Amino acid sequence: MSKQVAVVLSGCGVQDGSEIYETTLTLLRLDQLGLGYRCFAPDIEQHQVIDHRQGVPVEGETRNVLTESARLARGEISSLDELEAEAFDAVILPGGFGVAKNLSDFALAGDGLQVIEALTEALAGFHEARKPIGLMCISPVLVPRLLGPGIAVTVGSDPGVAGAISAMGGLHRSCGVEDIVLDFENRVVTTPAYMLATRISEAATGIFKLVDRIDELMDL
Repeated sequence: MSKQVAVVLSGCGVQDGSEIYETTLTLLRLDQLGLGYRCFAPDIEQHQVIDHRQGVPVEGETRNVLTESARLARGEISSLDELEAEAFDAVILPGGFGVAKNLSDFALAGDGLQVIEALTEALAGFHEARKPIGLMCISPVLVPRLLGPGIAVTVGSDPGVAGAISAMGGLHRSCGVEDIVLDFENRVVTTPAYMLATRISEAATGIFKLVDRIDELMDL
C-alpha cells in the first residue's frame, strides 16, 4: 500500500480560500511520486466571498468552505472533522487567504489569532505521532498555535508575518521562493510559495522540494 497524505484546503481561490496553483502543484507532485492523497476541508461558512476579478468583497453572498474546496479536489473530499492522523502518513496545508480567514482569524487578529478547533485537533495527532507536516505560503503562521512554540518555519521574508510568528513564540527563518525550511526535530517543512513567487514555475520549485522532503521524512 502506498504512503497516504492528507491535504487540508480552505476554499477555492487565493483571496478567500486555498491558493489554486499551490494546491494543484502539491497534488501533482504527490501523484508524480506515487503517493496517495485525500483532501479535507472544514464544513463551515467562508469568512467572506471575494470577487477575484475586482479584488473586492461580494456583499450578501455566502459560500461553504467544504463545497468550494470540492472544486479543487474534483469532488473527492471529506469534512475536516473526519481526518484521523492514524489513517495517514503525513499532512500538507497549501496557502491562500482562506488559511487566514477560514482556518483561522489571522487576517483580523494578527498574532492574537485562533485556529479552528477541527484543524487543531487533526494536526495534533500528526504532531504527537511525529508524522511529517508541510505548510506553504501563509499557512506557516499557524504553527505556533497549532504545534507549539520554538518550531522553525518560513513565509519567505515578509516582516509583518514573520513578526507575528515570533510574537507567538515561533522561529521564523528567511528563505528564498525556490527553497524550503526544515525543522527536523518536529518534522515540519515549510516553503514561501506565493508569499514570494512571481511565476508558477518559481512556486513549483519550492513546493516540489517540500513534497519531496515530506516523502523522505515518511521513511524516517
